[in-house]
Amino acid sequence: MKENINGFSKLDKQEKINWIAQNFFSDADEAVKMIKRYWNADEALQKLHDEFIENTITNFYLPFGIAPNFLINKEWYTVPMVIEESSVVAAAAKSAKFWSVRGGFKTTVIGTEKIGQVHFLFKGEKPKLIQFINQIKPLFFDETAVVTQNMRKRGGGIQEVELRDKTDVLPDYYQLHVTFDTKDSMGANFINSCLEQIAEILKKQAVQNPSFSDEENQIDVVMSILSNYVPNCLVRAEVSCRVEELKSKDIEDPQLFAEKFVQAVKIAEIEPFRAVTHNKGIMNGVDAVVVATGNDFRAVEAGIHAFAAKSGVYSSLSHAIIEDGIFKFWVDLPLALGTVGGLTSLHPMVKMALQILKKPSAEQLMQIIAAAGLAQNFAAVKSLTTTGIQKGHMKMHLMNILNQFKATDEEKVAVAAHFEKEIVSHNAVVELLESLRK
Repeated sequence: MKENINGFSKLDKQEKINWIAQNFFSDADEAVKMIKRYWNADEALQKLHDEFIENTITNFYLPFGIAPNFLINKEWYTVPMVIEESSVVAAAAKSAKFWSVRGGFKTTVIGTEKIGQVHFLFKGEKPKLIQFINQIKPLFFDETAVVTQNMRKRGGGIQEVELRDKTDVLPDYYQLHVTFDTKDSMGANFINSCLEQIAEILKKQAVQNPSFSDEENQIDVVMSILSNYVPNCLVRAEVSCRVEELKSKDIEDPQLFAEKFVQAVKIAEIEPFRAVTHNKGIMNGVDAVVVATGNDFRAVEAGIHAFAAKSGVYSSLSHAIIEDGIFKFWVDLPLALGTVGGLTSLHPMVKMALQILKKPSAEQLMQIIAAAGLAQNFAAVKSLTTTGIQKGHMKMHLMNILNQFKATDEEKVAVAAHFEKEIVSHNAVVELLESLRK
């Protein structure tokens, strides 16, 4: 067995598969069969998937589910969700239906500003640097005009370039803090292209300026890169109704429920250990739609969790109050999204997801995703403060356990019937399966 290899990327697809199968599996032929089972029968479609990333050997599928009945700003949406976790889609759909008869979700885009930075070192006098940056600042716009032309036609582009002094936290460290509007594009490539050109302008102008020729006054660019922290690319989603209107099949005492719900959210606001799990529930809804629409869920996750810690202490992203007899629950989320470019124009299922969402703009998608996150959070906190989370979750997880033990259709029916009135646990399911098979 040889676990390291030189030139793996130069092997063709079949050679890569053979190497993996022969080095990591006792039955290489069976491993190859499994890998190829997940290939798409449409060769052109498989080739498209192969070219999304490097060293592709097969596809990894996640379920594509649907959460209907989202009423957002008085418009109905059916929301596609791609996720592997049981109960997420069901919970989102249940919340959507619950709030659809109580006014639905109200969403507002607070801002769409995105950020990039040119990080550089300068040992000289700050007033001298300020004067220099002010002098060359018009060039940052003029000499990136070719790159920004199409974006400016759509009403976007570079908004501002600001010099920021960070020498109080890191010696000699400054940055050009650049803000952008990328309209319906997520804009990562656009932003990075602009930043790299701005960095070149900065270096070129410094070299040509005699005042920056000596070692102490040299400008040393470290890197140029967008930021996934976008606190001013913000959307709010909220639900509200009179407390008595919360009464439903599983909420017998709406006042008690509302008070307990608010208390649970307040705990997440002040207790980081709870806040992380609380916010993970929000991200169950957010990430599922982000993935379905071909957006970058890692960037979204990083930015949102940074936003949750903006006060210096990690806290709940959502908030709840009871005021003058009104229950109100809301979330503010920084979401840098795109509905054009990248996978949105390549991946067939992404195209389908956007079609189901009625071809939203980036701002509309921000609002839909924020509503999905709030819906998921409401369902989780509601379960926690009423029946408990495990009862519903384990029933949804039951099928995963049955599939793990290769249960037949007849066994699945029998086990599901048994656990209609019993608590689901892994051991209990295994014991029942064993008794059925005896």
